[in-house]
Amino acid sequence: MASAREMRLRIGSVKNISQVTRALQAVSASKVRKAIAALVATRPYATKAWQVLTHIAEQPGRKTLHPLLTEREEVKNTLVVVISGDRGLAGAYNTNLIRFVTRKFSNYSTPVRVIAVGRKGRDLLIRRKYKVIADFSNLPAAPSFKDVSAIGRLTVDEFQAGEVDEVYLVYTDFINMVKQEPTIKRLLPLEVEGGAGRVEAFEMRHTPAAYIYEPAESEILDEIIPRFTALQVYQAILESLASEHAARMVAMRNATDNANDLVSALQMQYNKVRQQAITNDMLDIAGGAEALSQVSQSVGGNNG
Repeated sequence: MASAREMRLRIGSVKNISQVTRALQAVSASKVRKAIAALVATRPYATKAWQVLTHIAEQPGRKTLHPLLTEREEVKNTLVVVISGDRGLAGAYNTNLIRFVTRKFSNYSTPVRVIAVGRKGRDLLIRRKYKVIADFSNLPAAPSFKDVSAIGRLTVDEFQAGEVDEVYLVYTDFINMVKQEPTIKRLLPLEVEGGAGRVEAFEMRHTPAAYIYEPAESEILDEIIPRFTALQVYQAILESLASEHAARMVAMRNATDNANDLVSALQMQYNKVRQQAITNDMLDIAGGAEALSQVSQSVGGNNG
């Protein structure tokens, strides 16, 4: 059994760890609120952009309106944008996302290329032998659309150049503070069917009225589709940031609770060790006193 000194040192070490995890929990709680606010702030623009795009794309001849709406006859290469975190200490957040990617694309019918957003995901994907063609790590703590628009431009360029025939977006969808789920969406060619799910928490009402667009529809699509594609990526990054901070907050809260439980268990064990040491000392004193008493009696008998 460990000595009382070793137990005191271990209790102090666990208490220090609990202070660190409690501080990280508080920081993550603050960051997740800011991430949710940024996510909500993008939704009005995304909603209106999607409404306009849906109305145009539902016109006759949709498949010839714009190359980004056109299905390829043969899919030869696939590009996957994987959005993970740059840091750990978030429980199974990054591991669950990469496990989801592996489950979806490990035996995919076409060669898969990856754009990694986040250092943790990049490292795990490289370790699993995926071909990472681009890496966007160390994004700002509160990224703006300008900070991440290059990711959307890269996916559009790869698709228009014919390097890939379909593009998927994989990220962690923020549902609430205790639930975040890995999600996959096809980014290109742009899916119009089921578009209400693209901008969640908003009701998409289809308006039968006919609109007249100036300039021509093709010019509007040239502007809207690439920008909306980048906006999809931006929203996914905000969803992932909120999910990461929420997962880290929960993980650090659990770590703090576990540390406190461990301190209580160690304190009880320390008290037992200390009590045993005191009992042993008392037994030693009593044994010594008894021995001295016997020696005194022996000496007194001899003198008599």
